[in-house]
Amino acid sequence: FAAHPGIDGILTVIHGDDRPEYEAAAAGLPKMLPPCLGGATRQASVLAGLEALAERRPKMVLIHDGARPLVSAGLISGCIEALDTHRGVLVALPVTDTLRRSVKGLAGPTVPRDALWRAQTPQGFRFDAILDAHRRMADQAFTDDVEVATAAGVDVAMIEGDEDNIKITDAADLMRAARLLARGGEARTGTGFDVHKFGPGDHVWLCGVRVSHTAGLIGHSDADVGLHALTDAILGAIGAGDIGKHFPPEEMKWEGAASDIFLAHAGNLAARAGARISNLDVTLICERPKIGPHTEAMRDRVAEILGLERERVSVKATTTEGLGFTGRNEGIAAQAVATLIFG
Repeated sequence: FAAHPGIDGILTVIHGDDRPEYEAAAAGLPKMLPPCLGGATRQASVLAGLEALAERRPKMVLIHDGARPLVSAGLISGCIEALDTHRGVLVALPVTDTLRRSVKGLAGPTVPRDALWRAQTPQGFRFDAILDAHRRMADQAFTDDVEVATAAGVDVAMIEGDEDNIKITDAADLMRAARLLARGGEARTGTGFDVHKFGPGDHVWLCGVRVSHTAGLIGHSDADVGLHALTDAILGAIGAGDIGKHFPPEEMKWEGAASDIFLAHAGNLAARAGARISNLDVTLICERPKIGPHTEAMRDRVAEILGLERERVSVKATTTEGLGFTGRNEGIAAQAVATLIFG
């Protein structure tokens, strides 16, 4: 959740006795909001969490069980997309095994499995709808948030879940989770390269940071070569073409646009494809301006745009020792590499 660009904040509902363990586990994670204390039941704990968010009034909320630690970026993206057109969404898997009733320890009749699904989390909702449902149904007992929502008249869509999104309830589940984590995901790499020439101006935009200079960069957008190269690198890792395919330069609406729009778009596409960004590395190539004093601010800005820890972002600079168009101070080039993990 913390690495997903579609998630703005994370509120954890905890037991008061578990605060030291929570603080240790959450230390250094981005997007974490102050935790709140839960209630005597799951339903009461969810309501406490929703009430803690009430002042923020988010548009959407995903409610997830901590006992399912292997949720994928793809499932999170699927929930968010479903909430564009529905007030609620349930992640679930169709039942494929034969079901039988037990009769005094013996195999009883088969239970039809048509239309039966195994519910998972996250369960997503428009925030106002689920808060209202939980408030109105607080005096009744329900097993999960979808049951609360439907009892309050909220229609809930269904999307297919993930077999690896297991719920850990016993030692065997812990062993399976360990095997899944040890397996890891598939790593894919993309590269990006961009060039812009100097023109009139008194500053340039590089990796989302305004840098004073004796010239500007000419481009249809803000000509940020660093963000353009990073955008293409991410798009390349997911096989989604290049920046021009998504933001055609002949479309006037992108004239002068801030390039953080392009990078954020690529990050969202990666998340929807079920990938998380493991590392980004961009090299700016120019004689002037001096990049060194600005690299940390650039790392911070790229990490902010994509919702990443800054340790996953590297910004470097080099010259061409006076050779080529950059050596002649005619422009700036950038090359980038993105490593994404799928699964």
